[in-house]
Amino acid sequence: MNTGLDHVCYHVTDVHATAAALERGYGFTVYAERTDSSATSVCVGRDRVRLVLTQAHAEDHPAAVYTTRHGDGIADIALSVPDAAAAFEHAVARGARPIAGPASADGVTTAAIEGFGDVVHTFVERSADVDGRHLPGFTARPGTGAGAGMGLSEVDHLAVCLEAGTLKDTVEFYRQVLGFHVVFAERILVGTQAMNSEVVRNSAGDVTLTLIEPDTDLDPGQIDTFLKDHGGSGVQHIAFASADIVRSVTLMRDADVEFLTTPESYYRALPARLPASRHDVDTLNALNILGDEDHAGQLFQIFTRSVHPRATLFFEVIERAGAQLFGSGNIKALYEAVDRVGE
Repeated sequence: MNTGLDHVCYHVTDVHATAAALERGYGFTVYAERTDSSATSVCVGRDRVRLVLTQAHAEDHPAAVYTTRHGDGIADIALSVPDAAAAFEHAVARGARPIAGPASADGVTTAAIEGFGDVVHTFVERSADVDGRHLPGFTARPGTGAGAGMGLSEVDHLAVCLEAGTLKDTVEFYRQVLGFHVVFAERILVGTQAMNSEVVRNSAGDVTLTLIEPDTDLDPGQIDTFLKDHGGSGVQHIAFASADIVRSVTLMRDADVEFLTTPESYYRALPARLPASRHDVDTLNALNILGDEDHAGQLFQIFTRSVHPRATLFFEVIERAGAQLFGSGNIKALYEAVDRVGE
């Protein structure tokens, strides 16, 4: 199936406060909005990042149901397709659970299927004369330019925590129903905890999901905590790509975004792991940026401190200097950082 990442729907309890935080701290701008008696939705983004924030005004609105169950979180990873009706029929024929059949308005056709947990995938097809960001019922709004130039240009990947025992079936769903392929798989052991992970990606390469399940044979860990606090499977974090992570993180820190910290011991050992780093170790240390490499190059990443009331959803900034994988060497450091926050 020919798919791309169209937008990500983020259900929230305060749409204007969330939009303002993303403008101020991440350099995104509001570019469209829609309000009716049941909900208010605001589109924020920059470059290829498109987030649709929705706050419900009616108790039976899907955003109200979602936030009551999970708190603020990602409810829809929408996929662009050349033919929404055909994509929907294909997916359902291969076993997908239908959520909404094809419907057209304002030159846009949509249809939706169930993904994982309470997250759905909406297929989005636009007529050739329709703006690539337009959604039905939304009114375009000139951006304010707040936080311009922070350099977050696209969604690199979304990390998904799955209930134990569902990883293989979820991977098969993405392979068989949506035509994704597995690009990486590993078992990660951190102390007395372990998790299994497989990464699936669409053929165009712009939709990447890191799927993770806990190993229940060992001690409970952060994946188990997420599943308990979130109320089931869901998106743990969104990674935003930057061409210069040092610049992006510096600007975001100046805008009061808080990041997880990393012990000095990590940076003392880093030169042996990255002997020819694109960024010098002192700078990485000062900003708490993690570094890793694979067969294709290096990557640098950092994770925000969750501001979610349940401490579930957070964000990542990642720079790829050729690297294709996901910083496996940094997972222990991330676990230790999150554990310190929970202490």
